[in-house]
Order: sequence, then structure tokens, then C-alpha cells
Amino acid sequence: MMDHQFGKVFFVGAGPGDPGLITVKGLELIKRGDVIVYDRLVNTELLQYAKKEAKRIYCGKSPNAPSVSQEEINEVIVREAQRGKTVIRLKGGDPAVFGRVGEEAEYCRNHQIVFEIVPGVTAGTAATAYAGIPLTHRELGSSFAVVAGQKRRDGKGKEINWKGLATAVDTLVFYMGVKNLPYIQEQLLLHGRAADTPVALIRWGTCENQETIVGSLSDIVERVKEAAFQSPAIIVVGDVVKLRKKLAWFEEENHRQTLLKEAIII
Repeated sequence: MMDHQFGKVFFVGAGPGDPGLITVKGLELIKRGDVIVYDRLVNTELLQYAKKEAKRIYCGKSPNAPSVSQEEINEVIVREAQRGKTVIRLKGGDPAVFGRVGEEAEYCRNHQIVFEIVPGVTAGTAATAYAGIPLTHRELGSSFAVVAGQKRRDGKGKEINWKGLATAVDTLVFYMGVKNLPYIQEQLLLHGRAADTPVALIRWGTCENQETIVGSLSDIVERVKEAAFQSPAIIVVGDVVKLRKKLAWFEEENHRQTLLKEAIII
């Protein structure tokens, strides 16, 4: 039985980067929270909506820098809730899509902490839309899968069934896969994906500095290397990438706005 003298934890999806993509409920909870525990990929503009007296705790994980461990994050969330605080665990994208909400919610449950999971807009659907790549299209793709593109550092966890994945769905979206792109390319080609399959990488999706690079499964690794393209980015594999030529609205709009600003300055 839960102890209702404790506070409550809300696992809130902050969306993929554009602060306007947070849900109405998510924003309301940020305004209510006593403690905001937030990740690296959360747009910090959202923190301005928190109460002035709210405690802000950064728990971001960086691939190439010292990071707070998952165990420490779990303990922070529970400790603050045990003090009777309303804790907002703010996660980039959707907390249930590669956001470790299962582990953190389970830890809360084990310590008799009441929690709620508030979905958010995930990068796989948002960044692709902003890049002009709809994940489904009646003529080009009727199915898609989201896949973890990196392996756990401890070597544990479920290995990807590459044989089943490579050709089972029309569109593949890999999260956290830039570093492992050569391995992803190798496995997809080895298990039957066509070498001329279009591929796109979208960096900082939905943010003003969004960048997209496009190629094919045969040459995307070289293109990424030549462009020094780095994470955070998602990888999209499938014929729907072809639509970007016509539908790349967001980066075109950013370019148009830049030209307008330059014209005004001149």
C-alpha cells in the first residue's frame, strides 16, 4: 500500500526540443512542481515556467563526459518524494520511448511512492516530420519500427534480431545510433536490406539548429564521416526518406527567415 504522506512523482515527456511541442498537461505539471529533475535533451526554456522556489536538479547523461548514474537518479527522485514534494521527472521526448521510465517507476513502486506517467512527443515522429519525412505513406511505407541504435555499456540487454528486423517493416527509426552507424549499415545489408535504400540522419530535430543529411544505405557512413555529423541524431531508413525533397518545410523556413534577417540588416 502506498504512503500518501509522501509526495508524488510525475514522469513527464518534454517533447523532442521545440518547447512548443510539450503537452498541455506536461506544462501544467511543470508549473506545479516543487522539484524538477531534468535531462540533457530537455529544452531548458521549459524551466522558466516552474515556480521560482522550485528546486531544479540536472541529471543529464552525456555520451563522452561524466554523467549521473541511473542509480543516483532513482535515489534523487525517491528522496525528494519522501520529503513530501511534488517531483516532476522531466524527460526529453516521451518517457516511455527509450526514456528509462520503466526502471525509474519501478524504483518508485518499490519505495511506496505514487507516480504518474505523462506521455510526450517522441523524436522519432517529431524530428522526421520536421525534416519532411512522414513515417508512413500509402505508396512508400505502411509500417515502421523504432530501434535502440546503441548497445548497453555493460553488455547486457536484449540484442536486436537483425534478421527479423531488416526487411520486416518499411521504415526503421534508430535512436542513439550515430556512433554505431557502421554496424547498423553492416547488419541491415547483411540481412537483406537493399543497398540503395534511402537513409537520413536528423540532428537536433525540431530545434532551430536542426540539420539533416541524406544518402543511401550503401554510402551513408561515408557521408556522415565527411560531414563530421555527430549526435544527438536519429537515423531513418526507408523509401519515405524520398519525400524530403518535396516536404522539407522546417529547414526551408529557417533558411528563409535567415535571408530575411540578413536583408533587413543590409
